[in-house]
Amino acid sequence: MPMSSPDSNVELVRTSFEAFNANDIDSCLAVLAPDFVMHLAELPEPLRGRDTWREGVELMNAAFPDLHAQIEDITAAEDRVAARLTLSGTHTGEYLGFPPTGRTVKYVSREFYRVADGLIAEEWICSDTASLFQQLS
Repeated sequence: MPMSSPDSNVELVRTSFEAFNANDIDSCLAVLAPDFVMHLAELPEPLRGRDTWREGVELMNAAFPDLHAQIEDITAAEDRVAARLTLSGTHTGEYLGFPPTGRTVKYVSREFYRVADGLIAEEWICSDTASLFQQLS
């Protein structure tokens, strides 16, 4: 299959965030490659698979049911897409040991994606978790 264009890769990532914001997890999973790999800045080893991605989203949704990702910047070159996001939501459930606060939180994330055969094959997430944790303390 020919390599997709940078513009189509941006549209793929943009569309996946629209599905994420609509809490349409099945549509998000449909654009992930079967051998999807997720790299989180906080973890020494990558996480693998669609089910692992779903578990992470379910964890976030349980703590921040109105979580919204706003794309501030997005660009692509070849098979890579880079996005700068602002995430916001209300902390109404336990999150990583933080009991619900009822506070609205807002933090930034820089995310990078590799697209292969029209699917998101890999992502790197560099979120400002220090800012998030400070808001939850």
